[in-house]
Amino acid sequence: MERIIEEIKVIARCLDTLSNIAYKDFQLSRGQYLYLIEICEHPGMIQKKIAEVIKVDRTTAARAIKKLEINEFIKKVGDKENRKIKKLFPTVKGKEIYKLIEKKEKHFNGSALQSINKAELQLVLNLIQRIRGNIEIDWLHIKKGSGARTP
Repeated sequence: MERIIEEIKVIARCLDTLSNIAYKDFQLSRGQYLYLIEICEHPGMIQKKIAEVIKVDRTTAARAIKKLEINEFIKKVGDKENRKIKKLFPTVKGKEIYKLIEKKEKHFNGSALQSINKAELQLVLNLIQRIRGNIEIDWLHIKKGSGARTP
């Protein structure tokens, strides 16, 4: 059964490598495209929420978001009610790059899923979502500072 998780890891590494190579021309360094996608699809999201969605620590998210801001892909806008909160929005440049990313992602998805029919896709999606839900229990436990759960 461990082979299932190993296969998921291999798929993730392959997609990550393909994406990093494809998006290098867009001046996006390793993994930054994930943040840009989230910000474009959920404008006004805060940094903490993006870190939770992408499943990274706050420091990693802060570095990636800072680079996106420096390269003018996103902008931070202060919240009118709470000045400590900075909401993240794509710039015109960020939106343009996002459109290119969407095309590449569609291609990668098509390649990865080309031999799987609709019923199989739905089954795979349901199973992957259950696996994710299971592992997120451990992830949340660790993020709360409780350390890894032991069997």
